Amino acid sequence: MSDLLKIEKRGHVAIITFNNPPANTWTPESLNYLKQLIAELNQDKNNYSLILTSESEKFFSAGADLKQFNHDDKGLSFDFSAAFGSAFEALTNYQGVSIAAITGFAMGGGLEVALSCDVRICEEQAQMALPEAAVGLLPCGLGSQQLSWLIGEGWAKRMILLGERIKAPQAEKIGLVSEVVATGTSLDRALVLAEKVESQSPTSVTYCKSLIMEARNGDISSAYTKERELFVKLWDTQDQKEGVSAFIEKRKPQWKNS
Repeated sequence: MSDLLKIEKRGHVAIITFNNPPANTWTPESLNYLKQLIAELNQDKNNYSLILTSESEKFFSAGADLKQFNHDDKGLSFDFSAAFGSAFEALTNYQGVSIAAITGFAMGGGLEVALSCDVRICEEQAQMALPEAAVGLLPCGLGSQQLSWLIGEGWAKRMILLGERIKAPQAEKIGLVSEVVATGTSLDRALVLAEKVESQSPTSVTYCKSLIMEARNGDISSAYTKERELFVKLWDTQDQKEGVSAFIEKRKPQWKNS
């Protein structure tokens, strides 16, 4: 699977590059490999951020190859949907900061993997859609839930129920991406964003991310309590002591991610 997903590490940043030409489609094997890679990164104290990208200017990822759904075997369908859900849930729960650098078409599962990231940027030629209903299917990689949460029910319904394809300027306007960059520059820009993560305490980032994601559970009162609990829990970490000491001593902190 290392041929379909190439991983590179640059300091505290991991880069996963989709490499299944021509359209970077997903397979159950590559989805399971993505889940494995994320589990490994979560155990790596030297890893703070993750960038997902593609070497193709035309395709970020076209999702699943529809030929794999041209059968009557419900068992195979279950296995494929489970692989999508499990991989993208793992990505959503990645402990660092994940950035999708969308190069071109991000369709179906190709958009869903980006929706599972913390930050999305795209190149000016990019187009995004969840077109599953047009072929008698539905998003099974968390898309119906992630998209609705991120851009609101109205636009989610337009994209899923009406099958609307969104181009880069509109994607930025509705909050589907936070930034549009020139063709061929998304990885460089993502690396600049990842560099910003390195100035943050990794343990604080992990706690903060969990609190932000807690809002999706709909119980804001319990999240208030959890926020205070995690604040106090930081006193058990080296990074809290290092961060405050570095500020007082007017030096750059040396994070331990512990």
